[in-house]
Amino acid sequence: MANDSLMIFWEGYGLPTVIIVAQIVAIIVALLLSVAYLTLAERKVLSAAQMRKGPNVVGPFGLLQPIADGVKLLFKETILPAGANRVVFIAAPMITFILALIAWAVIPIGPGIVLADINVGILYLFAISSLGVYGVIMAGWASNSKYPFLGALRSAAQMVSYEVSMGFVIITVLICVGSLNLTDIVMAQQTVWFVVPLLPMFVIFFVSILAETNRSPFDLPEGESELVAGFFLEYSAIPFALFYLGEYGNMILMSAMTAILFLGGWLPPVDVAPFNWIPGPIWFAGKVAFILFCFLWVRATMPRYRYDQLMRLGWKVFLPFSLFWVVLTAGVVVAFDWVPQP
Repeated sequence: MANDSLMIFWEGYGLPTVIIVAQIVAIIVALLLSVAYLTLAERKVLSAAQMRKGPNVVGPFGLLQPIADGVKLLFKETILPAGANRVVFIAAPMITFILALIAWAVIPIGPGIVLADINVGILYLFAISSLGVYGVIMAGWASNSKYPFLGALRSAAQMVSYEVSMGFVIITVLICVGSLNLTDIVMAQQTVWFVVPLLPMFVIFFVSILAETNRSPFDLPEGESELVAGFFLEYSAIPFALFYLGEYGNMILMSAMTAILFLGGWLPPVDVAPFNWIPGPIWFAGKVAFILFCFLWVRATMPRYRYDQLMRLGWKVFLPFSLFWVVLTAGVVVAFDWVPQP
């Protein structure tokens, strides 16, 4: 009977649909587990930087601490402020979380291992990352509170400012590749990773993704010293957890973008033993983990910028320099009559 039901399901929806759904579920489960243990890794890195132990009670070596935190948030009461716009208030964390998930549809983690290998993958990623600000603005406005609204305004200005520089960095990579397909971008780095010829743009891109994800030292939208907690001040329980998942999901997404654009994606450093026997997804995961460690390292060591310093860096330093590098890269390509080979 069970086999008959399964056959009816396959005949109705098609086996490819079942496979795609299974792939989507696998991506979501892997991402949620990665987010959960990224929070533990952050607490461990910060505790090591501050010469203390960090979480070490719940489970062996504290490995069950993220599970305990998730269960605690699941059973907490969801409090809605009296003056809040309830629909927008609830929709904001859902939008942030959903955007962090759907961007992974085009991320290749290995040769041929991608859910949707579209030809405008990098454009899709940039569009999804740009939409993230809407969840923050909606949360700040719908809370009907001063501090969340100020945090939302800060976040909107900050994300727009640094997206301009990120766009020019991506354009520089596209000039070198000649394709918007993420797999083509990875394969174009078989000879040399783009971090070598485009090192200044790699630095700008890394600093910009720190600002784009509201991470230290650019965590002005949630500055504890003046805004209490920023745009998610009024949130609790599951809505707060969704914001948390969205923020850390965006960190992993931006790290994956950095690995694809500059660190050769799933490609090993050199195509010789003992490097080439390691599977591509392992290389990709290792590069993403290294960039995430840099996120945590920066938080442990860097003080927070003032808001005027944040804006000055984005508009007066990164924007002119990234524009200059785009022109320089295009000039080199034209001068040497070099045709990109995706």
